[in-house]
Amino acid sequence: MPKPVVAIFDVGKTNKKLFLIDENYKIVYERSARFVETVDEDGEPCENLESLRTSVYDSLQQVLKMDEFYIKAVNFSTYGASFVYLDENGTPLTPLYNYLKEYPEALKEEFYSTYGGEEKISLETASPILGSLNSGMQLYRLKKERPAVFDQVKWALHLPQYLSYLITGKASADITSIGCHTQLWDFNKNEYHNWVSKEGLDQKFGEFTPADASSETEYEGAKFKVGVGLHDSSAALIPYLANFSTPFILLSTGTWCISLNPFNQEPLTADELKQDCLCYMHFKGKAVKASRIFAGYEHEIQLKRIADHFDRAAYLFKHLKFNPGMILKLANKIPENQAQQTEFTANSAFPDRDLNIFQTAEEAYHQLIFDLIKQQIYSLKLILNSGVRRIFVDGGFGKNAIYMHLLATSIPDIEVYASSVSQATAIGTALAINDAWNSNPAPSDIIQLKYYSAIQRTL
Repeated sequence: MPKPVVAIFDVGKTNKKLFLIDENYKIVYERSARFVETVDEDGEPCENLESLRTSVYDSLQQVLKMDEFYIKAVNFSTYGASFVYLDENGTPLTPLYNYLKEYPEALKEEFYSTYGGEEKISLETASPILGSLNSGMQLYRLKKERPAVFDQVKWALHLPQYLSYLITGKASADITSIGCHTQLWDFNKNEYHNWVSKEGLDQKFGEFTPADASSETEYEGAKFKVGVGLHDSSAALIPYLANFSTPFILLSTGTWCISLNPFNQEPLTADELKQDCLCYMHFKGKAVKASRIFAGYEHEIQLKRIADHFDRAAYLFKHLKFNPGMILKLANKIPENQAQQTEFTANSAFPDRDLNIFQTAEEAYHQLIFDLIKQQIYSLKLILNSGVRRIFVDGGFGKNAIYMHLLATSIPDIEVYASSVSQATAIGTALAINDAWNSNPAPSDIIQLKYYSAIQRTL
């Protein structure tokens, strides 16, 4: 008897994964792919859209042929801030531009002077000014710089909705993508911002569809439900919302370390926006106050620097044990280690440190984590409110003992847990459409937690 499952495509910047998840939320099959990046017309690196498209089709065809599984539904989660522009035949018109691509200063100035200034737009759309990371600005740029291409655009779909479109042929817009640092959504009015309709961009978006919706689809002779797709950071929050009602913060760690507080509905201030705070959208359409730093990316770059300097293999650092004595030594050796960070910084203090002051690679690595935690605590406190009693750390840093011990020690009044839902994004994406494929309610034991207590304060 084939096992009923949901197929979840979880597309990150680096790893593209397909999971099959059974009705008890056990991952029963996993497939992973990595693609070589390609370049856009300016020679800038970007996602290989054709590889991604064929991978989705090939992977789905493969699992549909497996006798041991019965695919009841399919859903998608991907990184945000990325638009796919389709013509009337559903063919992509441009590369999938990298959200880190430099944004032209003159165009930026033209846009904000037309629509009331950076602070006004930022506050109304709950989006810091992030250039290409504001995906609405990518579409504005296409209209101004390449009007002939813009005119051919039938649909501008965020990446999760594009993947859904590949299977359903339906163009959709979803609140978790539209509502996340795009500058497209007016959080006060709960609709597209007026600049979007004035520029005619809303005509290019698919039909607004609830994030927990799905539609019956026939593909390769099989029938199953297909979800509309979710922004990965919003998807990662869903298992926690399903399991915990006491106020918490989810610290989702990957390339970005994003602190998500679904229990803070205070409007963003201009000061918070300048410090990279923003609002994500809960899959049920509620604002989630968030702050973020680029710490996972910095960790990888600096880890390589340490490894090169000390002639060590970078992978050896992944399982380094926490050494409280080394932290004490560093606190005495580098006086600023004993002070809290008092202002927002895009990087930690570590990139400016001279590696020659450290005797060993282990010592340098402890200092890197020390510096990243200081930056993290500052970012976390921007969205922390009085009711929060727990912090759950999901993703890469949750497996890093040095990081977890230092985090717990830095906020002794709050319980700190590493979460072992390592595939929280995929599980959340499945939970969003649970009713479409699963006759059971969402289980209450899908999150295993490891508690970290603060080490004795010796600093």
